[in-house]
Amino acid sequence: MNSLNLNTKILVYSYEESKESIKKLIEEAKLAAKNAYAPYSGFHVGAAILLRNGTIIRGSNQENAAYPSGLCAERVAMYSANATYPDIAVKMIAIAASNKGVFTHQPCCPCGSCRQSILEVENRFDSAIKIIMYGTDHIYEVESIKTLLPLSFDKTSLDL
Repeated sequence: MNSLNLNTKILVYSYEESKESIKKLIEEAKLAAKNAYAPYSGFHVGAAILLRNGTIIRGSNQENAAYPSGLCAERVAMYSANATYPDIAVKMIAIAASNKGVFTHQPCCPCGSCRQSILEVENRFDSAIKIIMYGTDHIYEVESIKTLLPLSFDKTSLDL
C-alpha cells in the first residue's frame, strides 16, 4: 500500500500587511457584498475579480426562496467576467462577507461549487487564479484554487 501526502500552503496576513493592489480588490469585494440579495440568511458575500487587462468585475450572492436556486458571489462574478470578457483570463479574486452589517472576523472561503467553477476557469485559460479571502482578523491567500481543491475533478477525469 502507498500513501499520498497533500500539502497546502496558505499565506496568512493582516489587512495592513496587504499590498495596495490586494487592498483595492478587497475593498471592491466589500462594496459588492453591500449589493447582495440575502433576505433569508442575512449573510452578504461579495467577490471582486481582477482580469489580466486590469478590469475589475464584482459579484454578490443572490438568494432565492426556492433553495438552491440562488447563486454565490464568486460564481456571479466569475460568470459575468467570462460572459463579458470571454477571451481575458482572470488574474485574482477577492472574497468578503458580512453578517448583520459587520464583516466576518474569519476569512470567507469559497464553497465547493465555487471552487469547482473557479477551477474550470483556471483550466480554460491555463492560468492560475490567486484567491484572496478576507476577514477582519486576517486574510488567507492561495496562488491557485487547486490549493483549496486537491484531487480535483476536471476534463481529464472524463478520459477513459
